[in-house]
Amino acid sequence: MALPTHGTMAVDWEQRIDFDRLRTERLARVKGLLAKSEMGALLCFDMNNVRYLTATHIGTWAQDKANRFSLLPQNDEPILWDFGSAARHHQLHCPWLGERSRPGISMLRGAMSPEMGRAEDVAKKIRIELEKRGLHMEPLGIDIIEPPVLFALQREGIKVVDGQPLMSDAREIKTQDEISLLNMSAMMVDAAYDELYRAMKPVFPGSVAIRTRMCFPIACSGRAIPCTTTFSTLTWDIALATTAVSPSATRHTPWWMPTNAAANTWTPRFRSCGPGALPQKSPLSGPKRRNLGSRMRRRASRCSTGTASAWRFGKSR
Repeated sequence: MALPTHGTMAVDWEQRIDFDRLRTERLARVKGLLAKSEMGALLCFDMNNVRYLTATHIGTWAQDKANRFSLLPQNDEPILWDFGSAARHHQLHCPWLGERSRPGISMLRGAMSPEMGRAEDVAKKIRIELEKRGLHMEPLGIDIIEPPVLFALQREGIKVVDGQPLMSDAREIKTQDEISLLNMSAMMVDAAYDELYRAMKPVFPGSVAIRTRMCFPIACSGRAIPCTTTFSTLTWDIALATTAVSPSATRHTPWWMPTNAAANTWTPRFRSCGPGALPQKSPLSGPKRRNLGSRMRRRASRCSTGTASAWRFGKSR
């Protein structure tokens, strides 16, 4: 089946990503699997699972905190506990949750000391909601949990079972809108790498100093290029991506130039920065230099009177 290529914005004149349908179908998948299981409710601390159930998000900084949590009882709607300000935000801007967004946090992976009683508070909140629905004697499925919270739930008389496979099964098959969003994300990544490739391909060697400095981390990870400081075995293509942060560069040697030119298989095109830095036949002289952008010209001129660092960072020390 062909995938539609939607634009990145919602419009009134075309059916694109339907986020209401996305939320509804995700929750329906989990509800269906929960109804077939032995569990009376599902408790999630994993932020990805919390988002899948409640369609809420507070930023990737909370990804590994296991602090927000959501309870999905059998034949009912999910309840979310979050930081107080975030809970209020969800009440105002997430109408599918409304008053089922409540303040309450767990232990922040040990940041909350046991004396603060956060684990007992979480267990009490869960027990109250289960008792309201007559589910407190049913097994409670949990995806991930901190040991103090687990022990507190057990002290409340709640039987805990593994609920992570249920969430994995629910998220395994993507909905129509999830597939469209994944397709859109892949297109954005392709566009980013295309820009990266164009930025790393120098018009002439002198442009490397400016054009590859920001691309270095991505180049090394994306292309599996070794981040080495040894130049003797590097080809020109690898040198473009790996020498941008080379500690072998000195005050009198440009960062893109080998420290021992005789030991290399390619010939350096430039001399060191300082007096007489740019040779008369330098690729940065003549028409090519005049055709550079104004920002690039300023950096090149600074190099002729400054140091290697001036060329690298665009300013003199």
